[in-house]
Amino acid sequence: MPADLDVRVLTADELPAAYELGRVAFGLAAEPPQRVLEERPGLTRWGAFLGGRLVGKAIDLHHDQWWAGRKVPAADIGGVAVVPETRGRGVARSVLTALLARARDRGAAVSALYPSVSAAYRSCGWEIVGALPHRELPVNAIPRLAPAEKLTVRPGGVEDLPAMAALYQQVARNRCGMLTREGILFGTDAGGLTAKVDGLSLVEEENRLVGYMSWQRGEGWGPDAALTVTDLLALTPDAARELLAVLASWRSVVGAIRLHTLILEPLLSVLPLENTRELKPEPWMLRPVDVVAAVERRGWPAYVRGAVEFYLEDRLAPWNAGAWRLEIADGRGRLERTDGTPGLRLAVGGFALLYAGAARAHALVEAGLLRCDENADPSTVDILGSGEQAQLLDHF
Repeated sequence: MPADLDVRVLTADELPAAYELGRVAFGLAAEPPQRVLEERPGLTRWGAFLGGRLVGKAIDLHHDQWWAGRKVPAADIGGVAVVPETRGRGVARSVLTALLARARDRGAAVSALYPSVSAAYRSCGWEIVGALPHRELPVNAIPRLAPAEKLTVRPGGVEDLPAMAALYQQVARNRCGMLTREGILFGTDAGGLTAKVDGLSLVEEENRLVGYMSWQRGEGWGPDAALTVTDLLALTPDAARELLAVLASWRSVVGAIRLHTLILEPLLSVLPLENTRELKPEPWMLRPVDVVAAVERRGWPAYVRGAVEFYLEDRLAPWNAGAWRLEIADGRGRLERTDGTPGLRLAVGGFALLYAGAARAHALVEAGLLRCDENADPSTVDILGSGEQAQLLDHF
């Protein structure tokens, strides 16, 4: 880090320079949207200045995530950019260090991001724990299905947004990592559904919403055209089949459907996966902001009961480092300092992988993220990885 680097929260008059930095880094439009030039509640914009000039930036998004039935405050990261002439000099690390400290002060427990360069974030303690999968399915591969007798399919409108938001919560709350889609960043748009969608398709059973999808038509028509599904959620396989039937009805004007799916959901039980192809996935990374809050704020499987002691290494967030005793019982977790000398030394990236259910202890040993004394059993720390694998359905 340059000795005279000044890292602080950006003021309103510095937001145009921040947009320009992001525009150059990511090839954004020359004309900025008005929202990026205004101070907004629900996010904190950070900047790094060298000689009075803005040379780096990052945004702390004040999200909440669902973790097994409980809301966990998050500091999700977006818009990280550094001017080319100061890259590789610790500017981004300095911004992220300040961001994490302030996020901890406001109660954030975990942090997720989509990396442009994963190595840079790995060095700061984030680790890839999953990917937002993108699938493409030929429309002609969708089977023709008879309508379910008890289900009704209809177009949706603004009046249906609250019911759609409630269905999303029903799907998301018992999973791990998914945004709650609540709060000021999402406004009244039913859980953050984009205003750019061209249509909403709803499936109801006795006037109760059991499935929905939002979609964008795209341009052109014929075999090279594609319809993009931005959200497709269903509570039952029958509801998923009805939504697939709607997608199949586009076969005369588009050649493919593009969508992403959750792990273990009704759609996967009816989707002809053998006919899909994976488009470029979007890996996402996770790290704890405050390990005590990360353990205590989330839900844990009720069947898990046990304890383990380990030493956590975290250079970027030193309040996380040290010897800990983890106990999980009755769906709750507790992390407390211990005076002992644990035989397990866990890197913060290893903590993230376990916490997200993305890896087991023996794999962490092989990756160099967990070191064990001769008589220590690495598998004891697998208790931290109890539960469903984390996943995201939103990009930020």
